[in-house]
Amino acid sequence: MAGGGFGDEGGNLKRAHLYEYKITSYFIFACLVAATGGSLFGYDLGVSGGVTSMDDFLKDFFPKIYERKQAHLHETDYCKYDSQLLTLFTSSLYFAGLVSTFGASYVTTQRGRRASILVGAVSFFLGGLINAAAVNIGMLIIGRILLGVGIGFGNHAVPLYLSEMAPAKHRGAVNQLFQFTTCMGVLIANLINYKTDKIHPWGWRLSLGLATVPATLMFVGGLALPETPSSLVEQGKLEEAKRVLIKVRGTANVEAEFADLIEASEAARSIKHPFRNLLKRKNRPQLVLGAIGIPAFQQLTGNNSILFYAPVMFQTLGFGSGASLISSVLTSGMLVVASLVSMALVDRFGRRAFFLEAGTEMFCYMIAVAITLALKFGEGEKLPQSIGWFVVVIICLFVFAYGRSWGPLAWLVPSELFPLETRSVGQSMVVCVNLLFTALIAQCFLVSLCVLKYGIFLVFGGLIFIMSSFIFCLLPETKQVPIEEVYLLWKDHWFWKRYVGDQTSLSSLEEPLLPEEIRRR
Repeated sequence: MAGGGFGDEGGNLKRAHLYEYKITSYFIFACLVAATGGSLFGYDLGVSGGVTSMDDFLKDFFPKIYERKQAHLHETDYCKYDSQLLTLFTSSLYFAGLVSTFGASYVTTQRGRRASILVGAVSFFLGGLINAAAVNIGMLIIGRILLGVGIGFGNHAVPLYLSEMAPAKHRGAVNQLFQFTTCMGVLIANLINYKTDKIHPWGWRLSLGLATVPATLMFVGGLALPETPSSLVEQGKLEEAKRVLIKVRGTANVEAEFADLIEASEAARSIKHPFRNLLKRKNRPQLVLGAIGIPAFQQLTGNNSILFYAPVMFQTLGFGSGASLISSVLTSGMLVVASLVSMALVDRFGRRAFFLEAGTEMFCYMIAVAITLALKFGEGEKLPQSIGWFVVVIICLFVFAYGRSWGPLAWLVPSELFPLETRSVGQSMVVCVNLLFTALIAQCFLVSLCVLKYGIFLVFGGLIFIMSSFIFCLLPETKQVPIEEVYLLWKDHWFWKRYVGDQTSLSSLEEPLLPEEIRRR
């Protein structure tokens, strides 16, 4: 739970094996409540694409697209939904989120993880209300911006909260509660869209307005949440931090872990400019892998494009409105199942295994979709039903592979990599980069589909090959390694040791511990 730096770590290294814990009801409650923050992100991912495919919504706000859709009602057309204004409705939220995450970094550091969770819930609630009541595009965009602020704060605070509360042995499964609730949010949103699509003419308002429900749950639950011991120590509240740590761990024998928290906090206080510190040579692995590479690559898999625009895309491929929404429910259901598989097995098989195995599958599925559309789908030509359902199955398999790898691990792994002194600013970078690429993909997907046609899936396939190679070459295995000892992995890594090897002090040890020895302890 504590984070370590690159200074004198001898005490930390000798104490980590002394940590004791039990899985208490208090711990379970705190993690389940905090994890509801993922439902905000997931609900918006699922609801946006469904609403933008509803005729009533298009008639009210995007009449030209509605006319184009009706004019080609019996045709399939890659460019049917190409509109930068329509995609701005989706992507404006993510541009707002990436800006707000820097404010979230300040609140999370100064006021705690719980405070950021509450701010995120309030902002998301207001955004949902405004969107449901919108009478013009201006109100829609304002509502989306408030939703984005809520997601920026929630996505910043929740993964940190879960990682800091979890014991090292179960950190993977606990952190992935965030991804699980995100997936449930997507699934529930698609089910709601399926029902509200039949409610004329205001069904879309109900879909957007129901965003207030997960926001309310997150706010009410957040009022009862304990602050993490790491955050309390960071704020100088040592007695309260120890009290919470004892309650969360279910044992009074927390001296070793508490001592590490204090040492990590003292190291963090010595850093006056955390962002500048993150840019130092010794933190190059965390910067390249955790802050930039993994969160950017998560969006470049193409999965969120499918989630954003699943109903739109399936209508483009020739499915009717109802069939397209059913197809999107199938894909989001696969995402939920995949997240459960990942939660159950990631601490057993490790992060690298899931990244690489699923990456291989995702590459093959993208190529299969591209080839199928190239052979069987063209301008104004309806896709045969059997081929259409084949594409749906392949996309479901792709989503299942993503849902047990890049979906959850792109939040889990970065949260494991940063020491406490750069943890909050590092998480801000993670969220900022993630939402930046989310917004760019959201803004560019439909126009790319129009210009590149089936080639867009070849592009995603190539990017998946690149990111899998990136993981294979640069990411060491972090499963069950205490956060305060993760930095040792860089020292023994074939590439990163040239950046950190000469700056790591292990003077209090007779010889450095290898990653395998850490995990064996």
